[in-house]
Amino acid sequence: MGRIRILSDIVANKIAAGEVVERPASVVKELLENSLDAGATLISVETDGGGRRLIRIADNGCGMMRDDAMLAFERHATSKLSSVDQLEAIATLGFRGEALPSIASVSRLQLETRSATETTGARVAIAGGKLLACEEIPLAPGTTISVSDLFYNVPARKKFLRSEQTELAHIASLVTHYSLAHPDKSFELTHSKKELLRVTPVTTDRDRVFQVFGASVLEDLVEIGTRSVQNGRFRLSGFVSRPQVQKSNRNSIFLFVNRRLIRDRLLLHAISAAYHNLIPPACYPFALLFIDCDPAEVDVNVHPSKTEVRFRNGSFVHDFVRDAIRDTIIEQRPVPSAPPPGTPLAQPGAHLPYSEFSQAIENFRFDEARPVIPVPLEGSAPLPEYTLRPAQPPPARFDFGAAPPIELETQPSAAEPLRLKIPDTHGGFPEGVDLNAPQGMVSLDDLRVLGQIHDSFIIAAGRDGLWIIDQHVAHERILFEKVLAQQAAGRVEQQRLLMPMVLPLTPAQQVEYDRIAEELERAGFETEPFGNRTIAIKAAPSDLAPGDLERAIYEILEIAEGEMRKTQVEDFRRGIAASLACRAAIKINTRLDQAKMDYLLRELSRTRCPMSCPHGRPVALRYTTREILRSFHRI
Repeated sequence: MGRIRILSDIVANKIAAGEVVERPASVVKELLENSLDAGATLISVETDGGGRRLIRIADNGCGMMRDDAMLAFERHATSKLSSVDQLEAIATLGFRGEALPSIASVSRLQLETRSATETTGARVAIAGGKLLACEEIPLAPGTTISVSDLFYNVPARKKFLRSEQTELAHIASLVTHYSLAHPDKSFELTHSKKELLRVTPVTTDRDRVFQVFGASVLEDLVEIGTRSVQNGRFRLSGFVSRPQVQKSNRNSIFLFVNRRLIRDRLLLHAISAAYHNLIPPACYPFALLFIDCDPAEVDVNVHPSKTEVRFRNGSFVHDFVRDAIRDTIIEQRPVPSAPPPGTPLAQPGAHLPYSEFSQAIENFRFDEARPVIPVPLEGSAPLPEYTLRPAQPPPARFDFGAAPPIELETQPSAAEPLRLKIPDTHGGFPEGVDLNAPQGMVSLDDLRVLGQIHDSFIIAAGRDGLWIIDQHVAHERILFEKVLAQQAAGRVEQQRLLMPMVLPLTPAQQVEYDRIAEELERAGFETEPFGNRTIAIKAAPSDLAPGDLERAIYEILEIAEGEMRKTQVEDFRRGIAASLACRAAIKINTRLDQAKMDYLLRELSRTRCPMSCPHGRPVALRYTTREILRSFHRI
């Protein structure tokens, strides 16, 4: 007997399921795309157990006749493709005929459907690829597919699924994506009878963005008027964020080609290139982009999941998208500027690029600033209240002529003393200085403060040279370690709000909030659900200024979405602490008096890692005595 054999349909379908059905969200994607191809205007998605126990998608599309309902579970059976020529210009979302048989082979599936041309509908029940029942029943036109016990017969696949909340977050993100791509349709998403998303038909993409994300996000976006090239063969529309909106991951980039959700490195690179020199390299914008083109210009048959595409002229598409975004940003706002007081300056983990920092220094109005009152470390001297003064010509900060001389400590060295070639007219070098001594770090609390540069950097003199300290990241390090210590001790200092702050959430943010509610409480927030996709904040960490509270919550939710699924809980808690510290820390353009600058250096010296902030940026720069002498050509 030969060694080559033909696999059974059950085995073949399970193999296909390994490519098509990666997780519950994959099932939702395939079924939702079928509903859209069927012309549905109302699509309802119901889930339970993160999609593992139940996924039910109901639509009011064209439905199927009884014979078609049976035939749909055969491999490569499809109504969307009839000849090989059509593969060159696919205009539907689905076309491979693999979805239904693959899903049915790894779950318990029930299909209920009725064509508008028939008076009754059909019900088909399949478990693990085996037909259980097929009967005629009365139904309204449309299709409802229920998928339960996903991977019940493939335990090796089931054990690789993530937590219920993680799988639900993927589903919520997927439905949100497709609701953005089809503003003329209604979408509903519920989980365990709890509504996560409900949007009704609107006439414009802008209205749908408002429905899903709210007015605050819409205000930060710039709309790309429909741009076309090659006589309309390629058209681009959508929205991109202003440069001051800086995300820590790509989760806020939504890409569609002919209204098909895709993941494409070419387009992601084009977006990054458009924002080059406008936002820091490690940050990402918000982007909702729709590329419409002749179906013959793009190959969607690259992968069974149909999320990867290949453009026939990739470099042209890349440059077209890049230039369209860049031109739009330049037309609207060529350079990011400091926002009005009380509004967030940047998105999670992002800080001002140098160009924006320079402009902020030139344009900042002190009379419009809001005081920030940091809280000192436990056991340390209290920090005097901050008072920001109106803009005026700065007075001389220090009388350097009256300053005491710098005392340089000598260190014995066995090496031959360095001979300085200094002209007699220059005078000698201060006595006791050994340039061969090790240039180690001195204690920060021994530094003598000299003043500030642009009310943003502290200048100090030490035994080993001149120091420049970034006051924001220095205070950020202090507060970061304070928050961690308070969290470890279970005694986070709170401040109650006079009136609760009510925040709207997207479906994905609602899922993340449900998952991290306890961690928010541990971090010092007192929150509770307040209606559908809304939370109320009653108390917050005492270091956090009211104006930064909203942004801090959204930032923590974004950290949870991007990091908590792949990191340990302790790492996530450190991420929260870093976010809170960054929001509460002294900002640039804040004038400090001598006592406040001394306090920062003293408290910074008590931290475990005083030379870098929680995000890895340097806190201080040191110019050693040797470097200073070399710059003045004294050695």
